[in-house]
Amino acid sequence: MSLTLIKETGAGLVDANSYADVADGNAYHDGHLYASAWTAATDAQKAVALVMASRLIDAEFQFNGTRTNAVQSLQWPRARCPEPDAIHVPLQVLLPIPSDFVRYDSVPKAVVQATCEMARELLIVDRTAAPAGEGLKYYNNAAVQTGYDKNDKRPVLSQVAQVMLTKYGSQISAHGGVVRLQRV
Repeated sequence: MSLTLIKETGAGLVDANSYADVADGNAYHDGHLYASAWTAATDAQKAVALVMASRLIDAEFQFNGTRTNAVQSLQWPRARCPEPDAIHVPLQVLLPIPSDFVRYDSVPKAVVQATCEMARELLIVDRTAAPAGEGLKYYNNAAVQTGYDKNDKRPVLSQVAQVMLTKYGSQISAHGGVVRLQRV
């Protein structure tokens, strides 16, 4: 059975499973210096990577605002999510004033791009796999002793994807303790 990628359009689809489609990924990687893993993949592999990247983003990030409807399958679109790049126009200018919030019927370009970036990363390596030596402090084999630092592990989301997404929310941490307070 093959996967059917359903891109979230901003309508709050009940069956959407990705923030980006293969065309978005191809366009994003046209300007990427390290796109070889993406360009070498088949369209079917790219679609699976995009769906998995969307799952990981939704699992790892809590975005600001609220979902626009109760039945949507992904975290986006969102209502009342502050737009960090909003342009504030003086009131005396008679132009439509941009909203201080992301449009409730859209998925920000940064979320689409972060999805494409994570899809490429997933084509390179399984970032969800347990790290080598998980649960071990030391491994002894004859005269060779290897030590493992439990705090030194690769994050599921790449640093690049995290940076792209941080303007719209915060990463959920298993270590917890700190949350960002948002007043609306």
